[in-house]
Amino acid sequence: MPLRYEACTFRHPRKSRPVLDQLDLEFPSHHTVLLGPNGAGKSTLLSLGASAARPQSGRVRYGNLDPSQRGSVRTFRRKVSWLPQQPGFLPGLTCREHVAYVGWLKGMRESAAWRSAPEAIERVGLSDKLNHRITSLSGGQKQRVAIAQALVHEAEVLLLDEPTVGLDPRQRSQFLRLLAGLRGSVHVILSTHDVSDLDETFDHVVVLEAGQTRFAGSMDEFASHAEPGCAEGRRMVSAYVSLTGNGSC
Repeated sequence: MPLRYEACTFRHPRKSRPVLDQLDLEFPSHHTVLLGPNGAGKSTLLSLGASAARPQSGRVRYGNLDPSQRGSVRTFRRKVSWLPQQPGFLPGLTCREHVAYVGWLKGMRESAAWRSAPEAIERVGLSDKLNHRITSLSGGQKQRVAIAQALVHEAEVLLLDEPTVGLDPRQRSQFLRLLAGLRGSVHVILSTHDVSDLDETFDHVVVLEAGQTRFAGSMDEFASHAEPGCAEGRRMVSAYVSLTGNGSC
């Protein structure tokens, strides 16, 4: 999955220090977890990757698609889907209506989006909620609907910004199993503050710190930074602390 950031610099208005400074980063194929302390630039990185924001310098590319070029942005946004920290839902709609509507917004014909919505909802395990209103769903179910709205228009990349915040352990486990089931058909980049149980779901790790890449490699390479003798269930946390010197993600 050649989602590439080439010398990207991003600075918020009226801020002198850039969030990202000449960042060069290429995400590999399959599932990647994005870690880093608060303020490291994770959310900014994902919003740039979704073309929801633009860098002041440099560029983001997915394959040969450059969203800064008018002729590429529509195709880019169909292939790269973004779930921000607080995704918006249309509360008056049913799950099917909402997913179909998002498919239409992404360029699908209305009839095609309507036909495809049930299959996308089935893939996230919510067929029994097809005609239920969004307002009737739990937090975990809403997150699955958010994944369905990306699958309906056959996105190739999912950018997920802390999607498990607010989920209880059971809901989190279900959500991670859903992502694991997408391996091979959709690439995933997920930012999170909880690294304890990600090694069975993700293939790669990127650690961002102060707008720069602190680490990029496989799960095994990341785990090798854990303190010797660390308990098995604490290896991911120990590796993160060893790399950043930070007690929390």
